[in-house]
Amino acid sequence: MILVFGKTGQVATELQLLLPKARFLGRDEADLTDPRACAAQIRDLKPAAVINAAAYTAVDKAEDDTLVATLVNAAAPTEMAETCAEMGIPFVHISTDYVFDGAGETAFKTTDPTGPLGAYGETKLEGENGIREAGCVFAILRTSWVFSAHGGNFVKTMLRLAESRDKLTVVADQIGGPTPARNIAKACVSIAEQLLADAGKSGTYHFSGAPDVSWADFAREIFAQAGKEMTVEDIPTSAYPTPAKRPGNSRMDCSTTKDTFGIDRPDWRAGLAQVLSEVETTS
Repeated sequence: MILVFGKTGQVATELQLLLPKARFLGRDEADLTDPRACAAQIRDLKPAAVINAAAYTAVDKAEDDTLVATLVNAAAPTEMAETCAEMGIPFVHISTDYVFDGAGETAFKTTDPTGPLGAYGETKLEGENGIREAGCVFAILRTSWVFSAHGGNFVKTMLRLAESRDKLTVVADQIGGPTPARNIAKACVSIAEQLLADAGKSGTYHFSGAPDVSWADFAREIFAQAGKEMTVEDIPTSAYPTPAKRPGNSRMDCSTTKDTFGIDRPDWRAGLAQVLSEVETTS
């Protein structure tokens, strides 16, 4: 049995479709602000592997809510990993491109120096370091720009705005790979299964959609596929200030994920078509 922390988030929702026999722990059963309680759940349930799909992802709010963000993104995953080490089971953890400083135009490799720009990235990096130090068989999967038919994400925001506007300004100088939550979920399952068979695959990996694109061009593709008449005007990041600084470069080199696990970067345009079909069906 696979144990998944998270129940209502984008990736956790997709994991429930893929793993009907897995055990999912939402906030009502696993409070990530209480790391020891999360560890106790692992000991009690005795799973074959653990996937942590839960996180504090409110990037701007994290700047003023650092204590809670640290508990959820750093202390809890560290405690989970230490427990997995004790029990000899693999641990798969989802991380983020925000652990980097977003400088340059080259795709970040897993071995590149980190340098978070804000509290969210700092707490996620602290969690990564805790997992590595725990001594368990692990896979840290850094991803970016997650979207799906459920939860809050860029695709759903664009569709909502299209209902009342015919022109939008969207940041064009941040570049990254939009990643369908369904593909992240599939990657997590495959990686967990492979770690069970080969502990030597333990390590840090990148997984994001292809091709890399700006937020503005991502928006244009959303409206094109959705058949929405919308003018998208490019703006610089400086014209859209936020409490937390966003990385300008979120490109990630995913080659080691392909080489180690045989998992390719997904074409986000195909994933977008699926998501839009789901949104249309449920609306």
